[in-house]
Amino acid sequence: MAIPDFQTLMLPTLKALDDGYEHPFKDVVEVLANEFKLTQEELSEMLPSRRARTFYNRVAWAKFYLKKAGLVSQTKRSYLSITKLGLETIKSELNSISVKFLEQFPDYIKFKETDDLTEVSSLAQPSESVIKNTPEEVLEENYTKLNLALAIDLLDIVKSSSPTFFERLVVNLLVRMGYGGTLANAARVTKRSGDEGIDGVIDEDRLGLDSIYIQAKRWEGVVGRPEIQKFVGALSGQRATKGVFITTSDFTKEALDFVKNNNHYKVVLINGYTLAKLMIENNVGVSVATTYEVKGIDSDFFVDE
Repeated sequence: MAIPDFQTLMLPTLKALDDGYEHPFKDVVEVLANEFKLTQEELSEMLPSRRARTFYNRVAWAKFYLKKAGLVSQTKRSYLSITKLGLETIKSELNSISVKFLEQFPDYIKFKETDDLTEVSSLAQPSESVIKNTPEEVLEENYTKLNLALAIDLLDIVKSSSPTFFERLVVNLLVRMGYGGTLANAARVTKRSGDEGIDGVIDEDRLGLDSIYIQAKRWEGVVGRPEIQKFVGALSGQRATKGVFITTSDFTKEALDFVKNNNHYKVVLINGYTLAKLMIENNVGVSVATTYEVKGIDSDFFVDE
């Protein structure tokens, strides 16, 4: 039989976890392969990039959407378990689960409507037809979707990391972005218990002509104006004017307005999704999985002199 699409795989993926235990993702893939009676040839089929097996990739996308709806959880890296909501869902004797079906769940609605993820609408509602788009447009659209999915998964991993790891991640990212010169020079970015509201300091450039003060919060709740005011107060105590406040969550409108209307201090606010995008752009915690070369006609080659 043909390899099922990722939406067809959603319900079987959920049912494969219905015993309530944690399961390695590779075991779930094996269970589904047996259920659909896929041949070894079908299981060996690769994506055009030759970097991943088609069936494995489709199960991974099924898992992604189920996770965003709150029906499964990733208890630890590469392990899955069904949630209470997932167990309740499969009791309703469904014939299938689709992206449209998932729109009834609050977590999925939140996933679609998150203010900072305006691009997610295309990811949360995969196109049923691409007939109106050129191949280049389809490629661009799917590139965006892949990066969105990567950013979301990356942020989940960052949120589950230890505070110490998060501090190292922030330092690594800032160095990759050109601050602090090298990791060795930036190693002084450590907790400064005597400076309330400041986690560290890093050189703005390789010459150390100015310093940027850092606050890093691995939070779930949003960061409000009081926290930003506290940070600005700490900058004032250091006679500094530049700071970066990084959080794994988000900022309230009041916090954003406070920074926008503050003319004396230059404070940059980086929320969780922006942090994940910066990690991707600067190759922190990610690596290139696939490279596609889109080639065109070399007109100069065909000049007939």
